[in-house]
Amino acid sequence: QVQLVESGGGLVQAGGSLRLSCAASGLTFSRYTMGWFRHAPGKERVFVASISRTGGRTTLADSVTGRFTISRDNAMNTVALQMNSLKADDTAVYFCAATDRPITAWGRPPDEYDYWGQGTQVTVSS
Repeated sequence: QVQLVESGGGLVQAGGSLRLSCAASGLTFSRYTMGWFRHAPGKERVFVASISRTGGRTTLADSVTGRFTISRDNAMNTVALQMNSLKADDTAVYFCAATDRPITAWGRPPDEYDYWGQGTQVTVSS
């Protein structure tokens, strides 16, 4: 079965960096658009970033543009989220997601994703 496993979360001071990774199994990874979402307490799950099947197109939420980078390695079946200049507002559980369906709005709607990981906690102290 399809599994997505996130890692790399933790506690970091504001201004610091973290690199999240998502390892995928049970699917033909190169056929899937991959996304990262986050869910903060009391808020809705929101889009963070997406990357096309080949990695040729990436999309970032306005709130993280210039600070976060998404990348993928189709040989290793992994997708990464490099997070720099972290802020307290970035505190959330981060999820990776996968879909092989045609996407709209560059992968922003969470409903377009079929598979989700369990999430990894990122806490940024101010």
